[in-house]
Amino acid sequence: MIYRPENYSIKDQRMKPFIDPDEIWNFINTAKGDKSRIREIIKASLNKKRLSLEETAILLNADDPELIEEIKEGARTLKERVYGERIVLFAPLYVGDLCTNNCQYCGFRAENKGMKRITLSREELIGETTALIDQGHKRLILVYGEHPKYSADFIAETVKIVYSVKHDNGEIRRVNINAAPFDINGFRTIKDSGIGTFQIFQETYHEPTYQKVHLGGIKRNYDWRLTSLDRAQEAGIDDVGIGALFGLYDWRFEVLGLVRHVNHFEAVYKVGPHTISFPRIQNALSLNIDKDHLVKDDEFVRLVSILRLAVPYTGMILTAREPHHIRDQILRFGVSQIDGGTNLELGGYSKEKKDTQDLTMEQFQINDNRSLNEIMDELIKTGYIPSFCTACYRLGRTGEHFMEFSVPGFIKRFCSPNALLTLAEYLEDYAPTDTKENGYKLINQKISQLAQHQNVDKLKEKVQLVKNGKRDLYF
Repeated sequence: MIYRPENYSIKDQRMKPFIDPDEIWNFINTAKGDKSRIREIIKASLNKKRLSLEETAILLNADDPELIEEIKEGARTLKERVYGERIVLFAPLYVGDLCTNNCQYCGFRAENKGMKRITLSREELIGETTALIDQGHKRLILVYGEHPKYSADFIAETVKIVYSVKHDNGEIRRVNINAAPFDINGFRTIKDSGIGTFQIFQETYHEPTYQKVHLGGIKRNYDWRLTSLDRAQEAGIDDVGIGALFGLYDWRFEVLGLVRHVNHFEAVYKVGPHTISFPRIQNALSLNIDKDHLVKDDEFVRLVSILRLAVPYTGMILTAREPHHIRDQILRFGVSQIDGGTNLELGGYSKEKKDTQDLTMEQFQINDNRSLNEIMDELIKTGYIPSFCTACYRLGRTGEHFMEFSVPGFIKRFCSPNALLTLAEYLEDYAPTDTKENGYKLINQKISQLAQHQNVDKLKEKVQLVKNGKRDLYF
């Protein structure tokens, strides 16, 4: 059966599998469009219309270099219209690497007997959080292996610990979660701890490949994972993040799998995902996976651009798996969030900085080792607004309410001023002199640009309040 949003019955489709591989391959094999049709699709996306599977497949099948450039340019334009120049920054904090799964692409897999397993104690978690606050971070994603020890109660407790840490002017204002799926009651327990987004990646939407790379553990159950964020929605978590690990299977199939997942959420829960992630396997030589589906750099740029056009309102996350030069390039085509100063080693943030990574202690290898300030400084110099904003989450602009603002593009009205305020906080509390000087030049420039379209008097007042020592100001 081919599922389309208008055919969904909420009663029938909640928490049931929704991926039809024949449908996806049918679109890949048959959806073609001439220049006129492709330009119509790009235009529709620029009007903030989410694309259908067929429209997305037509973009995937475009192979004319001129049209590929038009797709990329469309993605760049759309990002500017919806999100402005801001780039949200966060850091991953690994809480524990115990795991019962055997995922062939993951350093934490259970069969990896040579690694020393660690779960951070309360004191260690406070130390890691303090170290991240001292970098300037306000937003974290806590990451856990899949293990009975990491119960819903355990996760909720670690969230509360992170929120409790205050150091000088700093604190963590939003804690997102990347963890194993739970039942509805488990998700409710975690929600009550005050989390932001709950992120679960399907890894691959192609079930035969999924079975091939997941050889043991609960994660081997494809349907349990596929419907996991339905249970989160049923538990009241309306901010969810989806993703696929590109390189396990045909990248075109994974793009359409992600779009189908979006369709499912919108049809059943009237809200799309808050974020889409697209990590790409980079250092594959040591992994026990089929190397035939590794994604080339030009393909990666294309798929990110197409995803941006396919789902205009959804935040897109690019991680430090990608090297510096690729991250800088991809930012232009739709990315709205990146991590900075990333360290995947358990307890690694509070240790002295090392020139090399201990790969035996990490889930995968990162390829962008810049500090948070190095990334901040470069973003500022290129005209982006580094943002640590958490206003939407704290004002209840989540889920369907978030879409009311973001789908029409109104979110830019809030994002730019709030981003500038959090940038001012960073400049006052953490930035070296050169970064501070360049940062305030950028703030003044962006305020002047905003003044052409809206009243900026309150924004100027709030920036001055930040300079005078006030913190946590937002619209």
